[in-house]
Amino acid sequence: MPSSAPPTHTVANPVAVPVTTPAAVTVTVTVAQPVCAAPGRPDTLAVNAARHAEAVREAGARLVVFPELSLTGYDLAAPAVDPADARLAPLVEACAATGALALVGAPVAEADGRESVATLAVTGEGAVVVYRKMRLHGPELDRFSPGEEPVVLELDGLRLGLAVCADAADPTHAQETAALGIDAYVASTLYGPGPAQAERLAGHLRERTTAHGVWGVLSTSAGASGEFPETSGRSGVWAPDGTVIGQLGAEPGGLLRAELPRR
Repeated sequence: MPSSAPPTHTVANPVAVPVTTPAAVTVTVTVAQPVCAAPGRPDTLAVNAARHAEAVREAGARLVVFPELSLTGYDLAAPAVDPADARLAPLVEACAATGALALVGAPVAEADGRESVATLAVTGEGAVVVYRKMRLHGPELDRFSPGEEPVVLELDGLRLGLAVCADAADPTHAQETAALGIDAYVASTLYGPGPAQAERLAGHLRERTTAHGVWGVLSTSAGASGEFPETSGRSGVWAPDGTVIGQLGAEPGGLLRAELPRR
């Protein structure tokens, strides 16, 4: 494939995940902003995975999107997470029980020793790394390597372009991703607290959706996350014309459901 057209990764009707019936014209999507466990503890990953599992079961959605580094919190010293780690079992079981695909965040290690800020796709079959953050910033660059290409997941006829935090702040990332053909731009992020950051968050999603005529789906941290004692919250969904379909508040623990039309 030419270098100008990065490959598309597809998660389409994964094994053990019920297929949306042909009569359904929408895909139910939920953005989650769970309470994040304190960083640096032996049980941080297990507690966060259990809370993710609870959110997936409560959401009852086909797609559940979580914030950046959601499994560890934004802790740049957190150990890399193995997608096969047994501590993720409750989340895998929740996805199997509900037929959900969960997009979660974690640091991951590559076979060659490089590490990435990644998005994992979790189904009833297990977890797999599907995207690596391309636009690293600040101290992230001291540890992590950037992802090399944009990624699109296909779920029940819905093409999802993936982004992690600073990716969504850069218009060129959305442009590169939209060039692959997408129905929704799906971002897992963390923004700082306060009204200015909340407006910045909303502005990024309005601009990306209207620029490319796609849906915007954003899950962002609320409350404490790793090194951040407070974050913005305000996860939400935007229509292709920039209209806000719904947004959560600043408090952690919320879920927001929306229906996205299938192709």
